[in-house]
Amino acid sequence: MNGSGTRARLPRSGALLLAGALAAGTVVAGAGTGAAAADPCAGSGPLPYTCAQPGDLIDVRLGELHPTQAVLGFDQVFYKLGRYGSDRDEAAGGVNKRFDDWCETNGQEEAATAGPGARLDDPSSFSCTVPVGQETPDTIAPIKTAVVGPGGKLYLTDGHHTLTSFLEGPDGSPDLRIRLRVTDNFSSLSTPAFWQRMTEQKKVWLRDENNRPLGVDRLPDRLGITHFRDDPYRSLVYFTRDIGYEVPDGATEFLEFSWGAWLRGEHDTKAYDLTAPGPYLDLVKGASKSMAALAPDAVVDDGRTAAQLGRIDAWNGGKKETGGEFAKLGRPLSDPKPGKLAEALDYKARVLPVPACTRTVTGPRNGPLTVTDGVTCLDRAAQRGPVVVRPGAALVVTGSTLDGPLQADRAAAVHLCGSRVEGPVSVSRSSGPVRVGGPGCTANTLAGPVVLTGNTGGVLLAANTVDGPLVCSANRPGVDDTGRANEVGGPRTGQCAAL
Repeated sequence: MNGSGTRARLPRSGALLLAGALAAGTVVAGAGTGAAAADPCAGSGPLPYTCAQPGDLIDVRLGELHPTQAVLGFDQVFYKLGRYGSDRDEAAGGVNKRFDDWCETNGQEEAATAGPGARLDDPSSFSCTVPVGQETPDTIAPIKTAVVGPGGKLYLTDGHHTLTSFLEGPDGSPDLRIRLRVTDNFSSLSTPAFWQRMTEQKKVWLRDENNRPLGVDRLPDRLGITHFRDDPYRSLVYFTRDIGYEVPDGATEFLEFSWGAWLRGEHDTKAYDLTAPGPYLDLVKGASKSMAALAPDAVVDDGRTAAQLGRIDAWNGGKKETGGEFAKLGRPLSDPKPGKLAEALDYKARVLPVPACTRTVTGPRNGPLTVTDGVTCLDRAAQRGPVVVRPGAALVVTGSTLDGPLQADRAAAVHLCGSRVEGPVSVSRSSGPVRVGGPGCTANTLAGPVVLTGNTGGVLLAANTVDGPLVCSANRPGVDDTGRANEVGGPRTGQCAAL
């Protein structure tokens, strides 16, 4: 629901108070219609995003946000998700890191309390150290930023990794709320003029996972890890933070991507096993040393120098490999305080591999689709008509809509991620994995009944919205929701009775 969110037209301090109240669950009615609609920004009532001014804080749903980049560093997100899903913080007498991260991102410093059963989607279950209305410039600084575009759509310009981690986390969904700071309001521009302005002001990253140019039509239309491509160099830069570079004050958008573009000419990620901590740590060491060795005035990317991008004065803060941030990064999972790399790789190991596509469907497609062999991938497709998967064939659906039933019997594999199906879903007797949500796979919306029966390759069914009944039986070794319950509108039976 883009452009339909509201904010109150108040003095800046009042805007802060309203945004915090919204984050705490206060309901504010939508803007009215009638005579007052001639000037939608007049008065003191709730107003649309088109009325937001630079510096305003607005309360938003994650599902309202439009990305301004097509790629993420998946391993950075995996680190966050591994940490968010762990009970290590609670076992040590603290609160889970996701509450600290949410409070910081919301301009409220860090978590103060989070009782048993606390959830990000229930703000009454936890508190932050800085109450709403008592924010300072320092606590507001970490709030992520957005630009208001044509039609009041919100375009995220910072925080894609953080907010994707919230959405994919244990209690995340498109309805999870957070505050953003508006940097610009370009809502009066036409769509072509808007993208021209965004490009000129470097508020959009138009390169793909291989650093090749792409058009704005290839940007994702929503958050969720499934909707992005993975850039391993972006993850690499994240792990070199405070070892080879430091985020400078007033950092520009997409700073890490600029470092990643430069590292492509210095280090080949394909020469390293990025599922194993030893080789990955070797890559981080080499890359960070290359960054620190640059002259301050060396041009890194797009005219920006190493100094402007935060090149560190001394590698690892002048400490040896056995100390400093590099040593912290390399701590194993068995350590009382594991390093980011170990937690990222532990979560990464839970992400099911996707078979290579032998046929890919993108964009609109009308008529029945029958998959008889190989691996058919629907990638950002709009399939109108039934989909049938024959024995031995595989189907991978990512970021797509299916207007019709989906039926698979004795398939080799079925992957359904970040998609919507307007019709019944039936998957039976599959010999390989059946994944409907789960690690690395954004949840789906399934508008009809779902039947999963007799599958023997494992079934993941996590965090989805199922409007009809959910029936699961005779699946081996069972059905796993990975701790993220599904929202089911109809009865749940069999193995899915508790999911």
